[in-house]
Amino acid sequence: MDPTPSSSSPSPFDMVSGALSDYIPRGGTAQATGPAAARSESRARRPAGDRREAGGQEQILGVVTLDADLRITSCNLDAAPFAGVRATPGAAFAELLPPGDVPTVTQRLRNVLETREAHVARVQRLQRDDGTELVVSMSILPATAPSGGLTVSLIAMAKRLHLYASAAAIGTSLDIGETAQSLAQSLLAWGDVAAVDLDFAVWTGEAVTEQTHERIRLRRAALVPDRAWPEGYLTCGDNLPREASRLLVGAVTRDDMPRATVIPDRDAIERVLSDPRLVRALVPGNLPATVACVPLVVEGPEGAPGPIVLGVTEVWRRPERPFRDSELLDLQELVAKTARHVDLARQHQREHAQVLALQRRLLPRAGSDTIEVASVYLPTTPDSAGVGGDWVNSFPLPGDRTALVVGDVVGHGLGAAAAMGQLSMEARALLSAGLGPGEVLERLDETVTLLDDTDAGLAAGYSALGSTCCIAVYDPVDHRVVMSNAGHLPPILVHPDGSATTVAAQPHPGLGAEFAVREPFDVQEYAAPPGSLLALYTDGLVEDPAASIDDGIARLRHEVRRIHPWDDLQQTARRVVADLAPQGRLRDDVTLLLARMTGRRNRDTATWHLPARDDTAARARTLASALLRQWHAGDQAHDSALLVISELVTNAVLFGAEPVTVRLVKAGGRLTCEVGDTGNGRPRLHRGDVLDDSGRGLHVIHKLTTRWGVRWTSTGKAVWAELDVRPADGGDRPSR
Repeated sequence: MDPTPSSSSPSPFDMVSGALSDYIPRGGTAQATGPAAARSESRARRPAGDRREAGGQEQILGVVTLDADLRITSCNLDAAPFAGVRATPGAAFAELLPPGDVPTVTQRLRNVLETREAHVARVQRLQRDDGTELVVSMSILPATAPSGGLTVSLIAMAKRLHLYASAAAIGTSLDIGETAQSLAQSLLAWGDVAAVDLDFAVWTGEAVTEQTHERIRLRRAALVPDRAWPEGYLTCGDNLPREASRLLVGAVTRDDMPRATVIPDRDAIERVLSDPRLVRALVPGNLPATVACVPLVVEGPEGAPGPIVLGVTEVWRRPERPFRDSELLDLQELVAKTARHVDLARQHQREHAQVLALQRRLLPRAGSDTIEVASVYLPTTPDSAGVGGDWVNSFPLPGDRTALVVGDVVGHGLGAAAAMGQLSMEARALLSAGLGPGEVLERLDETVTLLDDTDAGLAAGYSALGSTCCIAVYDPVDHRVVMSNAGHLPPILVHPDGSATTVAAQPHPGLGAEFAVREPFDVQEYAAPPGSLLALYTDGLVEDPAASIDDGIARLRHEVRRIHPWDDLQQTARRVVADLAPQGRLRDDVTLLLARMTGRRNRDTATWHLPARDDTAARARTLASALLRQWHAGDQAHDSALLVISELVTNAVLFGAEPVTVRLVKAGGRLTCEVGDTGNGRPRLHRGDVLDDSGRGLHVIHKLTTRWGVRWTSTGKAVWAELDVRPADGGDRPSR
C-alpha cells in the first residue's frame, strides 16, 4: 500500500491520524484534542453518572449488602462504571463473579461472617451481562444490622488498580513471548480482544534502530482471548503483511512522535485498511468494532533522532463503548512500562543467542573414521540465565589421536559460559600442542587460580574456582585411552562384550582449589578395543534429589550398556537423555557425550621398536620402504616419506635415548610418521647461517610435510609429521 495521499481521497495514514481526535490525549494530559466544538459535543454526550476527579480517573463507590446465606438483600450499583453488572435482590452474590473466582471469594465472604474481621481492598473482577469484566477494589465488612450479614463495598477505580497490578506482573519474566502474553491479558481490562505485535528485531535480539515505515516488519507475539478465530485472521507466531506493518507503525508515529490512536468504527477501519485481505488478517470477526492502537516505545540510543517503536498493541471492543481520554492515558502508561520490559527481554534474548552460539560452538563436530561421536546439551531454562558452564568437546590430535573433554563451571549465565569457553579453548590448545591430559589439567588449574575474580564471579552467579574437568585421549592404533580427571564425575567405559566399567580416578577437589592439599592429577590408561563405548557427562544428567548420585550413575551405566553397535549414536544419545534427565524444569544443565571407538585397521599401521645405533636410520628406511610400496604410495611421496623418517630417526639417535619407536599410520591419502624416544629435549626450528651444519634436518622436514610437531609421552617425547602420499595421478588405490 502506498502511503502517499491521492488527490481524490485522504490517505490511510491521514484517516488514522484524524480518527476520533477528540479522544487522543496530547501533551501528557487528559485534555482532548480537536476543535473546541467537538470537545464540547463530546462532553455533552457523556452520561451523567460518569463523574471524574481532577486527575481524570473514575472513583465511583457501589455497595451490595448480603445476608448470612451470601444472597443479595440490597444494592447501589447505579453509577456508569457498573453498567451491565446486574445485582438482583435475592440472587447469590456468586452470580456477579467469573466462575473461576467463585470458590476463593466465597471463602473470603464466609471468613468475614465467622470472624467478623473486615477483608479490605482486594482487587476483584465482576462479570457484566455481555460477558465482559469489570475490575474493582472490593472490601468485605461485617454488617452492623441484627441480621449479621455483610456489606460489600466496590470502588470502580478499576483501570488504575488494574494498571498497577498489571505493571507489577508483566515484568516478572525475561521471555519475550511471556511478557507479550502478560501484556495482552492485562489489556483485556480495556476491551474484548487484545493483540501485541513486535518488530522482528525484538524476536532475534538484534539492536533495534529507527527504521522507515517501508522496512518495518511485525510478528504477532500475543493474542487474547484464546479461541477459534476466523480463517485468515493473524494469530500468535504469524507475520503481519508488510502493508499491515506499515499501516500500524505509521498510525502511531504521526508527526514523528509515537502516540496512541483510535479508529472509531468498522467502516473507518475498512477504509483505512482498504484491502479485504488486511481486514481479514487484522479485524477479529465480522461484527462492528473500534480499535485503539498503542505503540511500544523506548528511548533511542545516544545520538538517535528520537524514540524507537518496538511494536504495536491493539485493543478491540464494541463501538458503543468509545475509548475515553482517561482510558487512553492508562493504556499508554501500561504499554510504556511494558516496553521497557520488552526491551530488557530483547537484550536477554540477544545474550541468550550469544551464549548458545558459544556453547554450541564448543559441542563436538562429526567424528573421524576411527571414532564416532554424538552429544546432547540441554540448558536449564530457555532464557539466558539458564545457560551455564557445562561443556563437552572432541577434536582430532596429532598422531591420529582424538581428544574427548567434558567440564563444568559452577553457576549459570554469560559469565559462567565465558569461563567455560576460556577453559575449553585453552584445553584444546594445550592438547594440540602435545601436552598430556594430566599436564593440561595442571595448566588449567593455574589458569583458574590466576584469572578467576572470585567476588565478581559469585556476585554474577558463577565462579571458575572449583570447576571440574575430565580429559580422555584415544589412540586408535594402540586401542587405548589415557585419562585424567579433576573432580569430575567418572566416565563410563563399555567394552565390546557389553560389560561396563566406571572409570574412577584418584579423588581431586577440582580446578583452582587452593584451600585443599595440592596433589598431582592422576593419569590412568585403559584398553579400548574396537567397539568400545565411552560416556562422558555432567551432573545434571544423573542428579536426583530423591536418590544418591551413585544411583544416578548406575542408571546411566545400565542405559549405555544397552546400546547396540548398530544403533544410531546421535538418536541413542537423545534417548538416554530423555530417559534419565529430570522431567519438567531442569535443576542444572544436562550434557552427554558418547564416543564409539572403532580404531585403525592393522593393515593401515606399523610400529617398530629399534635400538639407538648408527644404522638405525637405514634400518627404518628399509622397513618403511617396503610398507610404502605395499600402500601404493607415489614415487615422489615414497622418497619424501623415507627422507622424513630418516631425519626423525637420526635426531632420535643423536639427541634422545633408546629405544627408538617408529610408527606409521595411513589414513586415506595421509601418512603420519611418528618417532619416539625417552629423551626430553624438544626439537626447535630456527634460522641458521649458510655455513651451519646443524639444524638442517628440521628444515627438510618442514618443507616436505604438511605439518609436524612434538608431543610428550609418559616415557619421553614423540616427534610426528604428516605427509601427502597419494599417487601422482591423484588417485588412492585400495590397499590389498
